[in-house]
Amino acid sequence: MLIQPTYTARTQLFASMQNSGSVQELQQGNTFAEARVQSYVRTVETPIVLQPVIDRLGLHTTPEKLAKKVTAGADLNTVIINISVVDSSPDQAAAIAKGVGESLIAAVDALEKPKNAGSSPVNLSVVTPAVPPDAPTAPDTKRNLALGLFLGLLAGLAAAFLRAALDNLVHSEADLRKTTDAPLLGAIPFDHQAVKKPLLTEVGGQSSRAEAYRQLRTNLQFTNVSGQRTAVLVTSSVPGEGKSTTAINLAITLAQAGQRVCLVDADLRRPMIHDYLGLPKDIGLTTALMGTTPLAEAIQSWGSDRLFVLTSGQVPPNPSELLGSEEMKDLVVRLRRDFQTVIIDSPPLLPVTDAAVLSQHVDGVALVIGAEKIKHQELAKSLRMLVMVDATLLGVILNRLPAKGPDAYQYNVGGSSKISLGSQARAPERA
Repeated sequence: MLIQPTYTARTQLFASMQNSGSVQELQQGNTFAEARVQSYVRTVETPIVLQPVIDRLGLHTTPEKLAKKVTAGADLNTVIINISVVDSSPDQAAAIAKGVGESLIAAVDALEKPKNAGSSPVNLSVVTPAVPPDAPTAPDTKRNLALGLFLGLLAGLAAAFLRAALDNLVHSEADLRKTTDAPLLGAIPFDHQAVKKPLLTEVGGQSSRAEAYRQLRTNLQFTNVSGQRTAVLVTSSVPGEGKSTTAINLAITLAQAGQRVCLVDADLRRPMIHDYLGLPKDIGLTTALMGTTPLAEAIQSWGSDRLFVLTSGQVPPNPSELLGSEEMKDLVVRLRRDFQTVIIDSPPLLPVTDAAVLSQHVDGVALVIGAEKIKHQELAKSLRMLVMVDATLLGVILNRLPAKGPDAYQYNVGGSSKISLGSQARAPERA
């Protein structure tokens, strides 16, 4: 649509021999003219023809540049020369075509004239004069739009197939099943408000995110059919998958259901729970493990429900050794005795070994998978790490699922989740 239109003007010349002899001489002259026509066609784009046109019309160009606008040709076994000129102005295209035709006639007359004087045996005459065209010859908008649509469609399909081939991220449960058949404990939709309001207590109880966590709570209870007091480790493969907010909101929903819950911040690398809940962290897990603070004094109550929090405490120089100690094992045992459910937030599996060490002290591991955040090979590596330490994998939690699109999470009150939870009731498996 933005291409400047161009116009094509055409003129035709007829080549003949100036001979009025016998029929045989006329035939020989016609054969001679046909043989010479191709030479005249080649002459059209030479300076001997184009320079006079430039001078006569006052064009600000050179014969080389003008030659790019001029096209000459002749049909086989004919003596007609076709000259076409393309220009952005229809009048100028006609003027140049007319000038080229006249200049060619003069040039051929001069080239074919005998050296011993006399007239040229070849006569060129105009049979189709050049006139300004009524309509542009280019661009062909309909053709270009059709071609652009076709090529754009091909490019889009190629890009889509290439992206699908190179995309190694986990987007949905279907992608998850390419790597593992672990039970899907929950599917948490992405909420733009979660950045400013990460806690369920800050959003409406009927929101899709709140309902997703209630579903997660129910599915987690199915993994503990015996009703025993349990300690669950919540971790992820890489940072940024939302394990800390998942652990916090899971603890909140369990407490809202009437359970006595203890939330432990065992991420001693980047503790976040105290920030989310607005609690001090100077006294917490590390001080309780080192014996400087009694465990009962290190635990803080939060909210109006039966939720208690053990923040990280001061960050130690040796988190892995501290979390793998007998003191940590005994602390988890004491918490399981005092609380119905213990939710422990740990560092991601791949960067450090803390989560693998902690998995030995709990009843099971819930692995948070951030949709569009983790690659299949990273997830597979995390699962292999849990297998190596013989951890019990309760299931996986799909987090940050898109709100729209083919992988979207939807929940209808009185209906069921769009995400299939057919495997939720399976028993926990050894990773």
